[in-house]
Amino acid sequence: MAALAQPPITAHPGHGIPTYNQVPETSFDLDWADLATLDLSQFDRPGGKEKLAKQLFEAVQNVGFFYIVNFGLAQEEVDCQFSIGKQIFDLPIEEKLKYRAELEKGGYNGYKPMGLREISSGVFDKTEIYNIPKFISAFERPQPDIVNGNRPIIERFARHIHDEIVCKLLTLFAIILELPEDYFLKVHRYDERSDCHLRYMKYHRRSDTENEKAAGIWSKGHTDFGSLTLLFRQPVAALQVRTPDGEWKWVKPYPGSITVNLADSLHFLTNGFLKSSIHRVVAPPPDQRDVDRLGVLYFVRPEDNLELRPVVSDVLHRLGYDQSTDNSAVGITAGEWVKTRVAKGVDKGVVRSEIGDQPIIGDVVAKYYD
Repeated sequence: MAALAQPPITAHPGHGIPTYNQVPETSFDLDWADLATLDLSQFDRPGGKEKLAKQLFEAVQNVGFFYIVNFGLAQEEVDCQFSIGKQIFDLPIEEKLKYRAELEKGGYNGYKPMGLREISSGVFDKTEIYNIPKFISAFERPQPDIVNGNRPIIERFARHIHDEIVCKLLTLFAIILELPEDYFLKVHRYDERSDCHLRYMKYHRRSDTENEKAAGIWSKGHTDFGSLTLLFRQPVAALQVRTPDGEWKWVKPYPGSITVNLADSLHFLTNGFLKSSIHRVVAPPPDQRDVDRLGVLYFVRPEDNLELRPVVSDVLHRLGYDQSTDNSAVGITAGEWVKTRVAKGVDKGVVRSEIGDQPIIGDVVAKYYD
């Protein structure tokens, strides 16, 4: 198959950042997951929060994945972040390594090079990551010129995600659990220490031989570490979600949407009622297999000192989720959980394809799925 052209870069009017033009969506009719879509423009309308909470309650009963639309960012603003991400990854490797994250110590901010994780015997990941922490003094660190030069744009984008998207979703979860609306907001404050971050992520294309050796799996089935993960729409189909029946369904990248999935902290805090979604990344369909997959994501994580103890909620009581059978996370803080999972993720000599359960901290394990 002839290689597809990468998205061209052209002048971006107004602020000089090149425009990032996405590749076309796949023409293949894949087995797409049936996921709910929340219209965030309803949030501030009379009765809107309650309507969205009811919709969200029904959406997260099984899968823990959903879409949001009308989240207050123009497509031009989203594409601008893709352009910045592309420019970061286009830097020489010796320049990127100046900002390498201290992954082995549980630090996730900065650059992660390719090849740190053995995804199957003799096959290593081809994923580059650049994480930008919250814009508070506790996390100031050296950054590449492309980041420093565009800090106002990046910061405005990240703060909008927190203030206008994340806070609304956390409010909806509080309503679902019949808790005060600000219950989760109080432990997800922007100005406090937590591992929230904006991420640029690049999955480099693989050859047919590499894909065959890795059985087409680029990232083994897993759950995310924090509260929520937001994936801005990009059209290279590769993300799959695992259903309660153990089937893998493709997640369709709808225009103008953000794909949201629940993660470990909300699972721990609700004793499994809000399910940490299991998902993986696989080789794209044939008509997209020869392009790199660039992503822009935002990871939401509770404040570091929050103990991962189930909340007291009448809803959890009525549904039987207060009858805990697993107290393994009690006594562990959100910061400890994230940092230990990060460090375990780059353990030398650990082949991901051979892992089922991986001990993390205390009696808590991370589960991985084929």
